[in-house]
Amino acid sequence: MNAMSIEGVDPHARPRYSLAQAARYVQISPTTLRSWIVGRPYRTTGGSRFFEPLILKPVPDDPRLSFSNLIEAHVLRSLRTRHEVPMAAVRKALDYAESELKIERLLLSDELRAAAGMVFLERLDQLIDLGKSGQIVLKELLQAHLQRIERDLQGLPLRLFPVIGPRGLAGPKIVGIDPRVSFGRPYIVGKGVRTSTIVERLDAGESREALTADYQLEDFEIDEAILYERAA
Repeated sequence: MNAMSIEGVDPHARPRYSLAQAARYVQISPTTLRSWIVGRPYRTTGGSRFFEPLILKPVPDDPRLSFSNLIEAHVLRSLRTRHEVPMAAVRKALDYAESELKIERLLLSDELRAAAGMVFLERLDQLIDLGKSGQIVLKELLQAHLQRIERDLQGLPLRLFPVIGPRGLAGPKIVGIDPRVSFGRPYIVGKGVRTSTIVERLDAGESREALTADYQLEDFEIDEAILYERAA
């Protein structure tokens, strides 16, 4: 990615989120996210084997995840929304698509919308027998999750609009996560104030009017911050 911080490190790749934070931001189980990051052993008829991680941390010895890792977790989440797709099958499908199409880190690529996405889903179908209906559902879920990622002209992820429980995938794009804003914490797009700050001040007894005056917030933006923080 092109955007570089003053330290010369790509802000999208910089370690910044604990596993618990990342799981909360993309609204998946910490246990599930951990298995995607560190891998896990599993048994086969031939004995115990190890499932390699699907998400690679930017610094192996640093437990924190990057913004790019959030994007990968968000995309993987689409495979678990309606179907408990085995992650071993996802790993094989990713490896196949990347070897055939020469795309590194396919989960970050906008190519998932096009041919690469179809190769990926077709390979999944071959591995776990989704059937036509299952493949169609997964394609629609994958596309819906991809629409919540804002990209630059080169197709690289810039901002994530996390799924807010009550709103779902069709919810408004009011809460964003951007490594260049609020230190990569969830915030109200266009206002720059963290959702956690809004809720903390409300819980401390401050009025909506005070928040509106301080941050030029609209009522619906305050509502969206509350829904996100309470659902996350």
